[in-house]
Amino acid sequence: MKYVTTINDQEYILEIIDEHHIAIDGVAYEMDFTQVGGQPVFMVVLNGQSYEALVYEEEDEWQVVLRGEMYRAIVEDEREKRLRAALESGPIINGEFHLKAPMPGLVVTIPVSDGQSVEKGDVLLILESMKMQNELRSPRPGKIARIRVAPGDRVEQKQTLLSVV
Repeated sequence: MKYVTTINDQEYILEIIDEHHIAIDGVAYEMDFTQVGGQPVFMVVLNGQSYEALVYEEEDEWQVVLRGEMYRAIVEDEREKRLRAALESGPIINGEFHLKAPMPGLVVTIPVSDGQSVEKGDVLLILESMKMQNELRSPRPGKIARIRVAPGDRVEQKQTLLSVV
């Protein structure tokens, strides 16, 4: 499984190869990771070098204290990163907003209909991708216009699904 990890605005691609091996930006490392005594303290052995780290999970990030330095890390799998990027793309406040597929997938259901009024945050479409169902929500209030897909349709990334005016 690959993860995108952001530390101090720098992105790293982390791939878990197996139980004792990882790759960071394509460079393989031997690693062992053990929690100490039920506390947020972990012993990390990376290529034979031992490190002690304090690790705290917050709402959407991890705080890691390593060698006296604190790092804030955001860890997302590739799917989560695409979804966040799609949601942060900044919809147009006035005019038409085109809901686009953040990833390839299967349209499971469309709980809205043409002409229906929606509020910010309402579910517009449920898209299944990688065996997970993702609720795509309205970024603003408006009316549904031009639904371009139907339940059961396979869609490609960035394909326009429907519009909100």
